[in-house]
Amino acid sequence: MKLISWNVNGLRAVMKKNFFAFLEETDPDILCLQETKMQEGQAEVPTPGYHQYWCSAERKGYSGTLLLTKEEPQEVSYGIGMEEHDREGRVITARYPDFTLVNVYVPNAGSELVRLDYRMQWEDAFRDYLTGLAGPVIVCGDMNVAHKEIDLKNPRSNRRNAGFTQEERDKMTQLQEAGFTDSFRYFYPDREGAYSWWSYRFQARKNNAGWRIDYFLVSDDFVSHMQDAAILSEVMGSDHCPVVLELK
Repeated sequence: MKLISWNVNGLRAVMKKNFFAFLEETDPDILCLQETKMQEGQAEVPTPGYHQYWCSAERKGYSGTLLLTKEEPQEVSYGIGMEEHDREGRVITARYPDFTLVNVYVPNAGSELVRLDYRMQWEDAFRDYLTGLAGPVIVCGDMNVAHKEIDLKNPRSNRRNAGFTQEERDKMTQLQEAGFTDSFRYFYPDREGAYSWWSYRFQARKNNAGWRIDYFLVSDDFVSHMQDAAILSEVMGSDHCPVVLELK
């Protein structure tokens, strides 16, 4: 079973590029998208063979998540049940027979860390939500944090920048200690230069000066079902690239 997660940084934009060819070529069983920046129905999104589940922000052109799945889930819900955190279209939860999948677009702490306090509140609420779900859980999406120094090109110069503050890194540590395994680091603990996001500035992608901020986290008791993890850095169309989890 192949699961793919991709922050598309605007679904309408990436549909004009390579999105449909990518979907056909990779043929995932489940595709989780973040930062769709659109409401359902704003544009035609033909994905034959897939059920679509949309969670859009109240503010148009902002945030948003989308789940494409071949198998119809047993149940789908949106948000985490807290109004103050559910206005930006950031979470879709789908229950399948063997696991529950959570597609998430974690809030960015923002320029000059203007949303860091809110981000900390979000992190605690989201962790409580995940640990309250029954059975094995797979969490995927843009989690907007490079957890370890190995997960970004220039750790020293980014210590107080959004996505690499000690506060954000500590929250990722707490989440993993609550019972989740970083699938990519499980298979490739020492791999350097493995990134999923690059700034559009300074030819960052060409120089692979990136960050690994997109994840598949898997319940510790479901790790034996993992077969492999990958980062599809060759796939263009967004400032992020897709990440993959394969299950046995």
